[in-house]
Amino acid sequence: MLTTLAVSGYRSLRDVVIPLDALTVVTGPNGSGKSNLYRALRLLASAARGGMVGAVAREGGLPSLLWAGPEQGGTQGTVRKNPIAVQLGFASDELGYLVDLGIPQTSGANPFARDPEIKREQIFAGALAKPATLLIDRLRAQTRVRGDGWMSLDQQLAPFESIITDLADGDTAPELLGLRRIMGGWRFYDHFRVDADAPARVPQVGTRSQLLADDGANLAAVWATIVDAGFGHDLDRAVDAAFPGSRVRVEGGDGRLRVTLSQPGLLRPLDAGELSEGTLRYLLLCAALLPARPAPLVVLNEPEASLHPSLLDPVAELVRAASARTQVVLVSHARGLVDALDDARRIELRRGDAGTVVEGQGFMDVPAWNWGSR
Repeated sequence: MLTTLAVSGYRSLRDVVIPLDALTVVTGPNGSGKSNLYRALRLLASAARGGMVGAVAREGGLPSLLWAGPEQGGTQGTVRKNPIAVQLGFASDELGYLVDLGIPQTSGANPFARDPEIKREQIFAGALAKPATLLIDRLRAQTRVRGDGWMSLDQQLAPFESIITDLADGDTAPELLGLRRIMGGWRFYDHFRVDADAPARVPQVGTRSQLLADDGANLAAVWATIVDAGFGHDLDRAVDAAFPGSRVRVEGGDGRLRVTLSQPGLLRPLDAGELSEGTLRYLLLCAALLPARPAPLVVLNEPEASLHPSLLDPVAELVRAASARTQVVLVSHARGLVDALDDARRIELRRGDAGTVVEGQGFMDVPAWNWGSR
């Protein structure tokens, strides 16, 4: 389980370190930094797939991600004195990881001028990166690993290469495999497609599917997999809580599966293409949060979108049930949903003069964190 998330230099998140529990709710008014926190965590996850540099480039390059205000608060227009960096990291019960991204040392005419350079990466044990807990330490091109002592590797990493995906396994195999397992299973769900042409509305070729795709295209396959694994009663209970007396079935032929919904008073089941946006979104949330084989971490960004207020309590129960089997981070400004999850750790963000601030977090409340140096 992740215990700490740390972000520095990313948009309004100038220096934010937050604790995480099995269920953490991140809330706050518009413009407080909730979406930035979600995007920063998703950017961090992209390192496990070798996509971090590309993700930063697609956002306009590192300069586009930096806090636009002054470094130390006060008035606008002050000159930036500290090294330009976006830093992301987490600690967990097993391993922790941090990465320091810097401005590329190329001219603006270079076709890859938007690609950030990875200045430093560390893999560590426990809650904090410090000399006694470091397992792998990469500074620019050079990497060293801890065995009986420190050993420098011959392999030189390019500025766009990461130790997670590009370092030869060799002596680092246990730590790298552990980190890939932790980060590779994280799932992010942000505004499912529920429009008239949404993939979930049409029959799809179905094979056993443990986790819901980002766009929800394999809804029917995931639903059928949950039922086949013996967890269909959880889905039935969740559907009945939102739509009393209703039942979802997966039908299909020739390998193509589709979701149907039977409701009291109707002479025939409704096909997924006939469902309202709110109903379809709720079914997608059921599949995302109640899979047969849960992901180690599920991150939801504003799941209440297009839902009727009457569905907020059933969604809260879905989230609570999911957190008993997997770690859940929920980002939301829907007061009804946030209040219904009163047993969760609540992180309330607000906009300060110098970027995002965690409401009520005093100096002694901030989890210990160390970025190291370049």
